[in-house]
Amino acid sequence: MTISPVDLLAIGPHPDDIEIGIGGIVAKQAALGHRLGLCDLTAGEMGSNGTVDERLAEAEAARDVLGAVWRVNLRLPDRAIGTSPDHQRAVASLVRSARPNVVAIPYWTDRHPDHVAASHLLTEGVFSAGLRRYTADGEAWKPESVCYYFINDMAVPSFVVDVSDHYETKRRALACHVTQFQASQPGAVATRLTSVRFRQLVESRDAQFGAVAGVAFAEGIVVKQPLVRAHLLDGRV
Repeated sequence: MTISPVDLLAIGPHPDDIEIGIGGIVAKQAALGHRLGLCDLTAGEMGSNGTVDERLAEAEAARDVLGAVWRVNLRLPDRAIGTSPDHQRAVASLVRSARPNVVAIPYWTDRHPDHVAASHLLTEGVFSAGLRRYTADGEAWKPESVCYYFINDMAVPSFVVDVSDHYETKRRALACHVTQFQASQPGAVATRLTSVRFRQLVESRDAQFGAVAGVAFAEGIVVKQPLVRAHLLDGRV
């Protein structure tokens, strides 16, 4: 698949992590006419349920639901993210090809070690993509900002995005990952994800962020650098 330039590039460790963390934001930005690209670092081959082919197909189905223009999988080794310098070069090459204004990556604290490793790798890879002397495919590219989203854990966000009108789309995108969220599949084993409590965990977090902001559902974002506004009323809806 050709990686064309996008406004927002969202990257997740496994094929369902983007949907869990910022499925609403992706759907909203696509509905607003922005070009979005999605990237999964691994095919989730170490997961308890689902084959690689099934997970790749589910990810593509979710992309279509969310409205992103493309989705790629770097096929880094699951449970070994960031263990080779080639992984950072792959991320840098991706960023240089996609040329996004904003990159969304996982928050650096999470119960899943792969998510923590992915956050570190992506932070390094995105930074390296902007260095003209860094060896990777493509010309140097530095996004305007890097945003961190929550998958399992949560913290005080820098800001939240109202995704109330697009929450049903997030639900439908999550539902595409049948092998991960439905224990009724043949040969499936019970996991944290197949429990109805996991979906409750995701929705309760988004509902909490929404309640604090006075809306039904919102997704939280953390940024390390201050966001500049021209004045105090800049960005007022």
